[in-house]
Amino acid sequence: MAVLDQLGSWPVDNVAAALVTPNGIETYGHTEHIFQLASVTKLPVAYGALVAVEEGAIELEQPAGPPGSTVRHLLAHASGLSFRMDAIRRKPGERRIYSSTGYEVLADFIASETDIPFPDYLREAVFEPLGMTRTMLVGSAGHGARSTVADLTYFLGELLQPRLISPQLYQDAVSVQYPGLNGVVPGYGPQRPCDWGLGFELHDHKEPHWLGHESSPAAYGHFGQAGTFLWVDPPLRSGCVVLTDRPFDEWAKPLWADFNDSVVVSIRETRGDARHTS
Repeated sequence: MAVLDQLGSWPVDNVAAALVTPNGIETYGHTEHIFQLASVTKLPVAYGALVAVEEGAIELEQPAGPPGSTVRHLLAHASGLSFRMDAIRRKPGERRIYSSTGYEVLADFIASETDIPFPDYLREAVFEPLGMTRTMLVGSAGHGARSTVADLTYFLGELLQPRLISPQLYQDAVSVQYPGLNGVVPGYGPQRPCDWGLGFELHDHKEPHWLGHESSPAAYGHFGQAGTFLWVDPPLRSGCVVLTDRPFDEWAKPLWADFNDSVVVSIRETRGDARHTS
């Protein structure tokens, strides 16, 4: 799809991308190049936690993290833990506090419940079944994974047609958890409400937002400070991943929103759907 060609004008040294639609897969750049994912790491980590729930190794309502917090709270950034310190800022369920620490706590909890080091569990539960042979967690479960566009295309395929978890659990994961919680999307400021699923940031009606304006409210995904993002738009049955090696900053905000808008418009035009999906 020619819409990906605009990535060639981005002010980055390396960029690769894939667009998955009902018509097939289109790619741009070196899809086997290994990039740091930063917070996009949270998506496969969350999926690993969902597989652990599916297998019965853990439960969503099982206590984990600060007093009163559960696995569900940790996945949905509602545990009250601060961003990068093991400090409690609020009671669980009071506010959406985006927290890499919460994902580290979650990974340690899964490791303790399964007796498997979390990077090994994640590899066995998610990466190997999906054929993600060049993806690894080498640091924090909140931001320490490396991967390629080729591997994340397999992950997009799983999100568009789940095989590793049940349809019911998937639907829970992409639905709002603890509705009405206010919070902050890093880099984009306060959101009222700041809706999140089980690991997946929900587009909903957030403004401003990296997904732009054309994506449906049901779209979900994540971006990372390494200059990376991945999203799925269920009504379009499509998803996209873009990896760069330039850290997220002001350069990215207009480019990401405009790019994602153009991708969604192109998908709708290709299928002959002129309606706005939001």
